[in-house]
Amino acid sequence: MNGLADVGVWGLGTMGANLALNAAEHGFRVALGNRTPERAARLAATHAREPWGANLHACAGAADFVAALEPPRRVLLLVPAGAAVDESIEVLLPHLHGGDVLADGGNSLWSDTRRRQVGLRERRVAFVGLGVSGGEQGARRGPSLMGGGDPVAWARLEPVLEAIAARGAFGACFTRVGPDGAGHFAKMVHNGIEYADMQLLAESCDLLRRGLGLSAAQAADVFAEWNKGPLESFLLDLAARVLRRRDARTGRPLVDLVLDAAAQKGTGRWTVQVAGELSVPVPTLAAAVDARTLSADRAARQAAAARLSGPGGGSAPLAEARDGWIEGVRQALTAGRLCAWAQGFQLLAAASHAHDWSLQPAELARIWTGGCILRARVLNAIRQAFLDQPGLSNLALAPEFARALAEAQLGWRAVVATGAQHGLPLPALSASLSWYDTVRAAELPTYLIQAQRDAFGAHRFVRRDDPEGKPTHAEW
Repeated sequence: MNGLADVGVWGLGTMGANLALNAAEHGFRVALGNRTPERAARLAATHAREPWGANLHACAGAADFVAALEPPRRVLLLVPAGAAVDESIEVLLPHLHGGDVLADGGNSLWSDTRRRQVGLRERRVAFVGLGVSGGEQGARRGPSLMGGGDPVAWARLEPVLEAIAARGAFGACFTRVGPDGAGHFAKMVHNGIEYADMQLLAESCDLLRRGLGLSAAQAADVFAEWNKGPLESFLLDLAARVLRRRDARTGRPLVDLVLDAAAQKGTGRWTVQVAGELSVPVPTLAAAVDARTLSADRAARQAAAARLSGPGGGSAPLAEARDGWIEGVRQALTAGRLCAWAQGFQLLAAASHAHDWSLQPAELARIWTGGCILRARVLNAIRQAFLDQPGLSNLALAPEFARALAEAQLGWRAVVATGAQHGLPLPALSASLSWYDTVRAAELPTYLIQAQRDAFGAHRFVRRDDPEGKPTHAEW
C-alpha cells in the first residue's frame, strides 16, 4: 500500500473481512486491524494477488493500525455487540485524536450507541452507530447501511459508505437515519421484521408440507413460483433454495436434517422490548420471537408432545382441494407480511417522535430495496406510500395495502382457522390476523377490563355519554 490508508477496519471476522475487501476493491486503501494481528496478515496475504490487493495493509496492533491511517482518521469497528465493542474502543482510544471518526458496524443495542457517543464526545472523537445488513455476501458485494450520529462525522464517512453500499432501484442503499442511536435502532427494527418474515415463511412451509403433504422439492417449487410475483424477496428465494438442497450423505432434503431449534442473537427480542416501552403493539414480531424461544427447548416440547392431546386427522389434513389451499397459504403469507411491515414502521415512527429523530420512512424503505436481508419487491410500494402520505400512521391504511389485505382475507382466515382446527401451530399468521381485526374494530370488549379496573382498584373510567370525557368512579 502506497501512503496512509483511507479507512481502517478493526475486527476481521466474516463481516469485517468482507467489508474490508469491498472497500479495497472500490479503490480505498484499507488498514486491517484485529485483536489477533495474525488474522490481518492472513487476510492481506490471501488477497495479495488481486488487482486491488495492494490496497490492503495488515497492522501489527492498535498503535500500528491507527498510525497507518490518514488523519483525521476513519475507523469501521466490526466486532460482536456488547462488551467486545467497549473493549475495542478502550484499545483504540489512546491512539485516536480529536476529529477522528469511529463507526460501530455491529448489531449494537441503540441505547449503548447513545452512551458511547456521549463518552467519546468528551474525547472529541466522533462515534457513529452504523447498522449493516446483508450478511456475508452483502458485506462483500454491497450491504444496506443505516447510520446514526453527528452529520459532520457522517459526511466524513460518506464517500466510503456510498462506494461499498448496495445499489437498489433508487440509488445507493445507505443513509444517515438520524442522530445518536437512530441507525442502530433502524437496524434493530429491520431485524425484528426479519424475524417475523422468517417465521411467516416457516409457517407457510409447514402448511404446504404437513398440511398439504407436499415434498420439500414441491414446496420449493411453490415458493419459487410465488417469488415471480408481488411476494418476491430475498428470503422467499432463499427458502426455495434451502428446500431444494439435498444432503450428499443421505440423499434426503437437507432441511429435514436440520434440528427444529432456532437460535437468536437478541435484536428481535430488543425490538419487542422497546415496542412495549413505547406502547406500540407488534404482535407479529413478538410471535416470531416467542416461536424461536419455544423452539429452542426441544426436550420440553418432546415431553409435552407425549402428554398433551390435540386434534387427530392424520397426515396432510388439507390435501383435498390442494390448489385452493396453496392459494390460501399465499394469501395468508401476503397478509401476514404486510402486517409485520406495518407494525415495524409504526414502531419506527414512535421512536422517532420519542427521541426527536425525524426518521424518514420512505428513505428507510429506499435503502432496504437492495443489499439487506429484507430486500423485497413490496418495498417499492412501501416507499411510494410514505411519499404519497408522509404522515401515514399505519401502512395498512394506505390504499394499495388496504386493498391487498381485503383481497387476502378469504384465504388468510380460512388458513388460520383450519390450521387451528387441525393443530398446526401458526403463531405469526394468527397474531397478524388478530392485530388486523383489532385495528379495524370500531368497538372492543376492553370496556369490561376498564370497568373491572375501576371495581377492584378505583382506577376510574370515562362514560360514553359524557361529552367532556372526564374520568369517573362508580360503586360496583
